[in-house]
Amino acid sequence: MWPNNKLLFFVVILFTISCFKLSYCTTVRNISGGNINRVCPEIEKKALLSFKESFEDPSNILSSWNISADVNCCNWKGVVCDKITGHVHQLRLQGLRGNLNPSLVNLKHLRYLDLSQNEFVERVPSFIGSITSLEYLDLSNAGFIGIIPDSIGNLSNLRTLRFENGLYVENLDWLSRLPQLEHLNMNSVDLSSASSWQQVINTLPSLVELHFSSCNLDFNSAHSNNMTTSLVVLDLSHNIFRSLDILKGTFQLSNLGFLDLSDNLFEGPISTVTNDTTKLQYIDLSSNLLNSTIPDSFYSLKHLEYVYMNNNNLQGPISFEIANLTSLAILDLSSNQLSGNIPRGVAHLCNIQNLDLSQNNLEGEIFENMSDCFLASLESLDLSENQLSGNLTAQFGEFKSLKTLSLGSNNLSGEIPANIGKLSFLEALNLTDNNLSGNLPESVGQLFNLEYFNIEDNKLEGVVSKIHFAELTKLKYLYASGNHLTLKVSSNWIPPFKLQILTLGSWNFGEGAQFFPAWLKTQKRHIGMLSLSNTGISGNVPAWIWKIGHLNLSHNHLHGNILVISEHTALYQCIYLSSNQFSGPLPQIPPNAFDLDLSDNSFSGELSHFLCNVTTNATYSLQLLHLQGNKLSGEIPDCWKKWSSLTYLNLGNNTLSGRLPKSIGFLTRLRSLNLYNNKISGRIPFSMSFCTDLVKIDLGDNDIDGGIPTWMGTSLTNLWILILRGNQLSGNISSEICHLDSLQILDLSDNNFSGIVPRCVHNFTAMATKIILSGYSIANPDRSYNSTNFRESAKVSTKGTEYQYDTTLALVTNIDLSNNNLSGGIPEELTSLVELKFLNLSGNSFTGLIPQSIGDMKQLESLDLSRNSLSGEMPDSFRVMSFLNYLNVSYNHLRGKIPESTQFMGFNASSFSGNDDLCGPPLTSNCTSSGGPLKKEDNHESGDRSSSKIEWLYVFVSSGYAVGLSVFCTTLIFKKSWREAYYKFMEEMWNRVYVYFYIKWRKLTKTSV
Repeated sequence: MWPNNKLLFFVVILFTISCFKLSYCTTVRNISGGNINRVCPEIEKKALLSFKESFEDPSNILSSWNISADVNCCNWKGVVCDKITGHVHQLRLQGLRGNLNPSLVNLKHLRYLDLSQNEFVERVPSFIGSITSLEYLDLSNAGFIGIIPDSIGNLSNLRTLRFENGLYVENLDWLSRLPQLEHLNMNSVDLSSASSWQQVINTLPSLVELHFSSCNLDFNSAHSNNMTTSLVVLDLSHNIFRSLDILKGTFQLSNLGFLDLSDNLFEGPISTVTNDTTKLQYIDLSSNLLNSTIPDSFYSLKHLEYVYMNNNNLQGPISFEIANLTSLAILDLSSNQLSGNIPRGVAHLCNIQNLDLSQNNLEGEIFENMSDCFLASLESLDLSENQLSGNLTAQFGEFKSLKTLSLGSNNLSGEIPANIGKLSFLEALNLTDNNLSGNLPESVGQLFNLEYFNIEDNKLEGVVSKIHFAELTKLKYLYASGNHLTLKVSSNWIPPFKLQILTLGSWNFGEGAQFFPAWLKTQKRHIGMLSLSNTGISGNVPAWIWKIGHLNLSHNHLHGNILVISEHTALYQCIYLSSNQFSGPLPQIPPNAFDLDLSDNSFSGELSHFLCNVTTNATYSLQLLHLQGNKLSGEIPDCWKKWSSLTYLNLGNNTLSGRLPKSIGFLTRLRSLNLYNNKISGRIPFSMSFCTDLVKIDLGDNDIDGGIPTWMGTSLTNLWILILRGNQLSGNISSEICHLDSLQILDLSDNNFSGIVPRCVHNFTAMATKIILSGYSIANPDRSYNSTNFRESAKVSTKGTEYQYDTTLALVTNIDLSNNNLSGGIPEELTSLVELKFLNLSGNSFTGLIPQSIGDMKQLESLDLSRNSLSGEMPDSFRVMSFLNYLNVSYNHLRGKIPESTQFMGFNASSFSGNDDLCGPPLTSNCTSSGGPLKKEDNHESGDRSSSKIEWLYVFVSSGYAVGLSVFCTTLIFKKSWREAYYKFMEEMWNRVYVYFYIKWRKLTKTSV
């Protein structure tokens, strides 16, 4: 029986084990399938209910937290329990308001707490530091304010910690008590007081991910370039780091795969990449001040996939070794100073998806031989704003996945490839501002995904028909101005697109085409910008046109009256109607009008109905008002208070009269004031001193009297252009004007100013320092105010002619004090304005010498000192003024030899006439060895030194002799006694002379014998 008992025992044991396994597997399966739900402990359920009571829940996010609906809190929204024990392990709650309840402390097994994206608006509660079981804590963007409590350092089990926005710390020492921390995100937390942040980070041996973006970290808070080597992800972007030590330290992290140091203040060269940084896949150094070449070691990072170095000052060429970066998916080197050719290897990068080399100085031929894999992978190509040349080959129509192609603002020539229509994924095509010629390919009409199309400012010609738009159903933005294209479509054509922007400036609408053809009206529900400038259109304007937000119909033959410009739903309206034939009174404009250019038309009447008859409660947004060159008359009304947003005002070339109104002082944002060539009288009002943003004042050619107000130099310190010529201004030029150190154009000509030129003119520092253009800026009169349709301009009289400057206005420096009553000497300080280009002091009473230092003004192109009383010799320093191409010193008292130079040989002799003692070329009078002109006895071919005076002397002497002789002869004829006495006297004189010489002759003959 023993063997049978043993067998029975073995069967019982096997059955018991089988039953246990079956029971376990069933339990696990039921748990995983949700058939068995563990009930959360009562204490944790009460804690959650207390937690809920402290919140506002407008979205009913916590509606399931209700014991009447479900007593098991493990089934409540946002709650995750352990599937075996039932303890609450996770809380994920978003969209709540209120305050946190301390009852959370009772969740002793809570490991994961995500309270991000809430609106708590309170300090981070210190009791959170008591939930020591936490491994994950996310309080980012939760509305918390104030300081982060040190008690967070008690959470020694934390692996992930996230704080973002609205918080600050006094130090980060508490982080050192979190040895298991792996992920730390404190973006937008103010860490400026955490001076030892690097040392603290280095105490975290497990840290692999660090995000300190927008934390106000600066140079002073970075004491070491050593970082914990465990880091894989490092984001220190949007801070104010300056020291390159941080950059060097990051390149020594052997495990680093992601590096973002963008938008800091790093200045200088990019550090050499060490061999340790071989795992780097993502690097962002954009928006800094890095100014070196790209180091060769950078091209050894073969795992790089994403490179952003845009918006720096990187220089030099792109190395051919860039072909080594075979894993590149995104390369952005835009907005730098890179030069040279684009390496051919770039067009053989097989994984590249986004290539942006725009806004550099790259040159040479554009891509010619692109690899098949490059054509297959590329999705975005931006080479715009460089100096690339060459033709677009047929390969540009062979990209397989290309969505964006931007080649604008280069020197490309030739025709657009005929197969461009094969780019079936293309969404944006930018070819603006090149030299592309020929016809627009009909295949463009096959780009059915195209939304943005820009071919502005090229040399395209030929006919554009409906075939060119056949399948452009998604097209929203069409920029095509500045070409020689002709549009020929039928009058009933219905385009497939719904455009938001359309610019066809300089196009021809074809012979017999209707004005504003019917197809254009089909776009009126969607179009927000329309430009038909310089298209030759004529006639009246349809009423629906005035509802377009941005409208440019300038330089056409449009006519008729405009009564009202309708209000558009757009935030701002811009209307440009210059150089047409519109007439009648000025139209009423909506409050949201932003730019209004009605210049060079035939609008008439007074300004009062336009400026003063406005809606009482409306706030007008008008910034640009350009009414130059119309037939407006009457006084300038005194109702400018409603127009305080104006930055540009031009009422020039009208017949406006009266005084400048006091209410002009309400235009405190005004930057450019132009009232030239009217009949304005009176004095410049004191209220203008409140217009402290003024950059340009042009009141020329009016009847304004008085003097230059002293407040102009102290209040209008931003003034760049001051033109007061052709008025009745008088008195001295006050030294207060010298406070205008930004002044580049000063024109006070044709007035009645007297006295001396202030010796403080050297304070015009803008005329003494080199001008560096930095693009259009708010302080630059040569700027586009709100669109490309308007640019500031000014007229400058120079070289004997009046010129108008616009695009190059920022480079002009001019002083014109001509035709006044100024006296004294030319101040030596004037020659310190070494960047001055035009100087006119003619028609005054200046005396003394021409300053010897005049040659310091090497940039001077035009100098007029004529019609003064200058004396002495012309300084030899004139020889070095190589840019001088106009000189007039006529009608002074200059003497000596004209300086010899190639420049002076090209001047006309009239430039030196009226100076008695000048000699040498280009005058015909030669000079003596002493430097003066030759006398008549020394050179019979030369005239006397003052021909005009000698000629008049001969006239008077001859006339006197003739008159005296005629009187004497007449007397002898009619007076017999005088005649007899005269003959007797002459006979006695003759006898005496005869006897005298006869006796002398006899004596001489006797002596010789």
